[in-house]
Amino acid sequence: MSCNGCRVLRKGCSEECMLRDCLQWIENPEGQAHATLFVAKFFGRAALMSFLSSVPPNQRSAALFQSLLYEAVGRTIHPVNGAVGLLWTGNWHLCQMGVEKVLRGAASLTPLPHFLEQHQVTGVETLTLGPATCHQPRVRTASEESDTSTLGSRAENSAPQSQRKLLPLFF
Repeated sequence: MSCNGCRVLRKGCSEECMLRDCLQWIENPEGQAHATLFVAKFFGRAALMSFLSSVPPNQRSAALFQSLLYEAVGRTIHPVNGAVGLLWTGNWHLCQMGVEKVLRGAASLTPLPHFLEQHQVTGVETLTLGPATCHQPRVRTASEESDTSTLGSRAENSAPQSQRKLLPLFF
């Protein structure tokens, strides 16, 4: 008889099944199936099986699959920092609630907007550069002199070098 993880992945199950031992901490069979499907969708079926097979059989436990599930849920909720970011910001309860939703059969989780907004650069002033003394102006190319340019901007229309602004890319 196949375990719930192999059944949902439509994979053959054997007595030495890697998933069976990892799913013992989840009590109901539907929860096992939902968790396996969620982790397999997040990491990919092949990557999930690769993660599990890379750990020696005597060290495979529920904690292995549980950590993969928490990281998948954490990355879904907080795409930049994952479960560690939720723990670090004091929002671990969101990861726990997400895992509970997955075990109950939630079809999908969505990133929380306030975590996405934290990582956007806001309130950074642009810096005005003075005249450059060590750089020569770039030589114009034939594509810049073309009348059929699709960009709509030309070098002579740009601001003088003393008024150019530096974009806040790495601040």
